[in-house]
Amino acid sequence: MSDVPMQHVREKLQECAREAHELYLHSSIPVLEGPPDPLDFYRSWISPNRPCVIRNALMHWRGTGLWDLDYLRQTVGEKTVSVAVTPDGFADAVNGDRFVMPEERHMKLRDVLDLIQGKEQKPGGRGVFYVQKQCSNLLQELPELTSDLEPHIPWMSTALGKTPDAVNFWLGEESAVTSMHKDHYENVYCVMSGEKHFLLLPPTDRPFIPYGLYQPAVYHQRPDGDFDIIDQEGDKVPWIPVDPVDPDLTRFPEYRSVRPLQITVRAGEMLYLPSLWFHHVRQSHGAIAVNFWYDMEFDLKYNYYQLIDQLSGITMTTKTQFEDVDHVHVAGGDV
Repeated sequence: MSDVPMQHVREKLQECAREAHELYLHSSIPVLEGPPDPLDFYRSWISPNRPCVIRNALMHWRGTGLWDLDYLRQTVGEKTVSVAVTPDGFADAVNGDRFVMPEERHMKLRDVLDLIQGKEQKPGGRGVFYVQKQCSNLLQELPELTSDLEPHIPWMSTALGKTPDAVNFWLGEESAVTSMHKDHYENVYCVMSGEKHFLLLPPTDRPFIPYGLYQPAVYHQRPDGDFDIIDQEGDKVPWIPVDPVDPDLTRFPEYRSVRPLQITVRAGEMLYLPSLWFHHVRQSHGAIAVNFWYDMEFDLKYNYYQLIDQLSGITMTTKTQFEDVDHVHVAGGDV
């Protein structure tokens, strides 16, 4: 493809992103003051693929106002859970020329709470711990807590005509960060204690979001507390290398055109995060949350996104996939 047609395609993609913000995306995330009518929610939010925060929709849950670290210790402290452990809080994220997954440990929840609350010393004083395994871990690992909430979101299940594919439990330190990514789910994210800080980008901003291909790897903590990065077999992983909180606009100049939405979701509130929206998440220390994943419809909207994604991959000028990175320590080096 010659430079002239390529530039034309790039301009059309940028125009598409601008029109989305002008026509139907808000400059901030709207707030609903109560649980919505299912049909209205589908028409106003799911169908146009727009996020919103819903207040006063969890007040009837037993766990609302009850879940905190002490309650978890008393109720399910002896249960074994899957825990992601990283040196810096970034699990499933780009580190140099690697896509590095966390070390996964199976620990008593009370031991995780001891580390989070500072009652026990971390190995070598290092490591960030995050209960974040997205395999319906609430149902699989902590079923005793399910009586404290509903098994699904009734108005969401009615709106979509289905029940959730997964119900996930989240508990972690302030340093635990979810790197920017997207999911193929309609996500209802419920904060039970503390706060979650979301940075969101719509699917139509994809032309400005850089991707690279990275060697898969995993962290491993040594007895002295330092971490190694161990390469894994498998295909290279496509992932977003930019830090949306502090983006390197010299390296990723296209990213200056994004128009992020930011919202803090507090205890007792829920966020509707539509499918295919890019999101980056931080949290207050010891925040507790549950989210419900409903499988998206792979319909015309999905086809449109796939087209934008593929054209964006062709036209972006980022050098991410071709850079020589020399500051990663692999299989024996510290990070």
